[in-house]
Amino acid sequence: MPLFSSLTPPAPRTACPPRASAMLLAAGRGTRMRPLTDTCPKPLLVVRGQPLIQWHLQALAKAGITRAVVNTAWLGSQIADALSHTDYISHRNISISYSHEYHDFGYALETAGGIVRALPLLDDVFWVLAADVYAPDFFFSQDALKCFRAGTPLAHLWLVPNPAHHPKGDFGLDGPTDTRDVAQALDLPPADPRPRYTYSTIGLYKKALFRPPWCPIAEGNPQGVCAGLAPLLRAAMAQGKVTAQVWTGAWTDVGTPERLAALNRRSPSSLP
Repeated sequence: MPLFSSLTPPAPRTACPPRASAMLLAAGRGTRMRPLTDTCPKPLLVVRGQPLIQWHLQALAKAGITRAVVNTAWLGSQIADALSHTDYISHRNISISYSHEYHDFGYALETAGGIVRALPLLDDVFWVLAADVYAPDFFFSQDALKCFRAGTPLAHLWLVPNPAHHPKGDFGLDGPTDTRDVAQALDLPPADPRPRYTYSTIGLYKKALFRPPWCPIAEGNPQGVCAGLAPLLRAAMAQGKVTAQVWTGAWTDVGTPERLAALNRRSPSSLP
């Protein structure tokens, strides 16, 4: 069995300017979205006229990113089929490769396990984003990429103000919290009074985070090890290896039918 199946081969690498590929996480079952996701994978649910995953691909193409990897599990063939129709998409300049986890193992590998599986297809620095999050205004900045590439952090996260369904947040910041300035990301203990923010699922990563000593899984994850991303991030935060900044643009975790319906009821001028 081949390690990966690919819709189109990765584009040739160019020496200048340096680019980062992107990984779109699309392997989740979408249990909270049932019954909608019983027959449709969550990244293909339609928000304001097009599938969720398409919003991200358009933004990546706009930023000049030419290579993307999509991991799939539940109903994964639907995602590959949908993105193969050029009359259905508008990201023709992006070469899309696939890591079909369900096809290879019969289950999804969770976030870190899925990234390690796809690592041979990714650049040394790469974007990661969840395909089921709606963030139409997010810009995949080349300036942010260059700064991250030149620095020592292993990950850079975009955090958002806590939504109603996740009031306690995920991580804190060791620095200003009222601007989008870059600061050290913190895994705050429960008693710490400093503000926490929610991880937007958008971030920049270096391959080193998914290799020893941070991650024990063999590159390419040939054994199909399931592993979450949060433990790796917390371990790296403890060593000052993760930075973050606050994103205040439109952002929705489209995790329930009610949130999906709410987005589709709003007029463009009233979003998010």
